[in-house]
Amino acid sequence: MENSTHIVCPHCDAVNRIPVGRLGDVPKCGGCHRPLFQGEPIPMAGASFQKHVARNDIPLLVDFWASWCGPCKMMAPSFAEAAKKLEPHMRLVKIDTEAEPALSAQFGIRSIPTLMLFKGGREIARQAGAMNTSNIVQWARSSIG
Repeated sequence: MENSTHIVCPHCDAVNRIPVGRLGDVPKCGGCHRPLFQGEPIPMAGASFQKHVARNDIPLLVDFWASWCGPCKMMAPSFAEAAKKLEPHMRLVKIDTEAEPALSAQFGIRSIPTLMLFKGGREIARQAGAMNTSNIVQWARSSIG
């Protein structure tokens, strides 16, 4: 039997079991039938974010940002480009710290942008400050081992 992995749908939050060998085949959600990966960061909030952290078997790379933050705006295109390079083996998510102050407080976000990497439901790495695409990809890949 082929190994499978759990992927939370970014559209409806349904948990999907996908054979690992099929991740690159543009898998669709069994619930809403939309693509599980789109090659771009997913804006996320509260309960949905908690489910993605807890239930995704793939690592979750989170950009904590705000619309008034200059470095955040400068890094946004690089983070979007990193999504194209890291999916489907990693989910990239954006959390607006202004819209989600409880999440910012929960994770002790003191400066933005801050990237956090989650695996197995827990934080495994954190990096504050803007980075370019290659640095984001290299940092994320090296942090998951």
